[in-house]
Amino acid sequence: MSELLLIRHGQATPFEDDTDRLSKLGEQQARAVGAFLTASSIAPSRVVHGPLVRQTRTALLAAEAAGGAWPAPETLPGLAEYDGDGMLRLLAPVLAERDPAFATLLHDAETLRENELPDRNRAFQKMLERLLNSYLLGETVHPGVETWAEFRGRVRSALEDILGGPNGSTVLAFTSGGVIGSVVAGVLDAPETSVLKLNWRVRNASVTRFTFGNGRISLDSFNETGHLSPQLLSWR
Repeated sequence: MSELLLIRHGQATPFEDDTDRLSKLGEQQARAVGAFLTASSIAPSRVVHGPLVRQTRTALLAAEAAGGAWPAPETLPGLAEYDGDGMLRLLAPVLAERDPAFATLLHDAETLRENELPDRNRAFQKMLERLLNSYLLGETVHPGVETWAEFRGRVRSALEDILGGPNGSTVLAFTSGGVIGSVVAGVLDAPETSVLKLNWRVRNASVTRFTFGNGRISLDSFNETGHLSPQLLSWR
């Protein structure tokens, strides 16, 4: 049998102009997960990551913290997160035009974000949950943003690539919360709407483990954070 560890990237910078990079906390989290995996005698036969900067940087920092003994990380495009920036830029205005309640949520989130007020995280999350639910259900679309079906399809293709490896392999995959939620829901045959519920629970630099082989894959753990001190815990 083989083992797959899905690792969420470290904390990024969602409220800054450049959202696709690690914060200082995110870099600490990345190093912590690499040190933890090495201390746990995890010896990967393959290391992959999505193409986003925050995913790539997390993999590289974790590998450095592991002492350079891991195989060179590979980019696996299917592990990219859904296009959150594209949704906010292109899908949010579409939904706001026909849904006054969402328009209010969007206005509140943008106001709090621009003024860096204390409740900006809560307001942003409330708006984002409504937007992503509409996106998942196919109610809100835009030609500039991949559909939910396209997102799920490429995640499945990336998983098939990983599962096609030799028996007895250990694969580390550095990715994002939506991808992790999608894989977990698929393995458990859970309803499509459960993907987002899982997504919201995935902490930065957490570890989710699977055992696979002989055409089967099983979930062993979800969202492990015991390797992170309280000061290193974050969702966004």
